[in-house]
Amino acid sequence: MSRFTPGRRSVLAGAAATALFGPSASATPPSGPWAIELFTSQGCSSCPPADAQLRRLRERPDIVALSFHVDYWDYIGWKDPFAGRAMTDRQRTYARVLRQRYVYTPEMVVDGVTHEPGVTKASIDEMLAAAQKQSPQRATPQLARVMDGPLTIALAPFKFDGPPADVVLAVYDRRHSTPVPRGENTGHTIENFNVVRHLETVGHWNGSAATWTVAPDRFQPGQGIAVLVQRDDQGAMLGCNKLEPRITG
Repeated sequence: MSRFTPGRRSVLAGAAATALFGPSASATPPSGPWAIELFTSQGCSSCPPADAQLRRLRERPDIVALSFHVDYWDYIGWKDPFAGRAMTDRQRTYARVLRQRYVYTPEMVVDGVTHEPGVTKASIDEMLAAAQKQSPQRATPQLARVMDGPLTIALAPFKFDGPPADVVLAVYDRRHSTPVPRGENTGHTIENFNVVRHLETVGHWNGSAATWTVAPDRFQPGQGIAVLVQRDDQGAMLGCNKLEPRITG
């Protein structure tokens, strides 16, 4: 695990296939989904095992798995091409909300309520069990998009206390394979999955039935889409869902 404290020092890959958004809508699994956010960096030698765990998790229909690349390791030899300040800011907010003493990589945050490095299946299963026990009833957004058109987000009525929740859009590349010639991972090819490239709050929700429409210019061909319904000030998730292009060929 790499800890960050003040003063301390690709081409989209995939099989030979065509990614298509046909007339499609998100399916709701029997329970969940639950959100897993991995804060990672190509400049961190401790991160590849957690990246590999995310690769496994992204296949589960009951998990919305997202990879956020932070920028605070960019100075140690390799500038992560997918890192951004918005991703780092999101992790720093979690550090404040979850009362962490510092930010670190890799860090998996499960459903906005618990965190660990996320390098073993056992630790991830333990975090998921805790999150599922805390939030058995979900406000799962329904997502629909036709070809290259806009995205529709719909939420059914749901009772919760406190301020309105945030409805957050995360648009992600499904996979990147990046040779790293410098830094802690010199000579390795780093595999990253569900790499978030665009993050925005599209609205606020008070629990009444509601819909939002997101313009198609937010999306590039082949990208996945996730929507997180999260308590105010980046609190616990009330629900989440994902919409991914179908792969043919």
